[in-house]
Amino acid sequence: MKDERGYRAPQVCNIVGITYRQLDYWARTGLLKPSLAEAQGSGSQRLYSFGDIVQLRVVKRLLDAGMSLKKIRSAMDILRAELSSDHPLADVTLLSDGRTIYAAHSADEVVDVFRRGQGVFGIAVGPVQAELEGEILSLFPDEPAVAAAPAPASLEA
Repeated sequence: MKDERGYRAPQVCNIVGITYRQLDYWARTGLLKPSLAEAQGSGSQRLYSFGDIVQLRVVKRLLDAGMSLKKIRSAMDILRAELSSDHPLADVTLLSDGRTIYAAHSADEVVDVFRRGQGVFGIAVGPVQAELEGEILSLFPDEPAVAAAPAPASLEA
């Protein structure tokens, strides 16, 4: 087992940008418990790992993006089960529109966490535009090309 530095609650709060009350509540309710040492009564301190801090920062960013703590908690429970991981927020890339959370396991696989893995897809508009411009040019080779965007001023001189 590797020796990992532990971070105490006040340090974690400063690093993540949350209050001690938030951190304490999240630990007591099981949202994210410290992986190195839990509080064992009066005078003892919780010790968080770097991985814990990463996950806490992700929770904070999801809150800042408009996600409710209830949805974040639910997403973490789902991801813990699906990924069989104690650090579910460190094992995926998350995307959110403020209403739902998507987990990107790779560039080819993005799933809606709340729909238990329902696949979603994204379309990069730039390549579609270039593809259409090429197809239109091949269909109408004698027609002047329609500019999708004005040329930069530096090229017009």
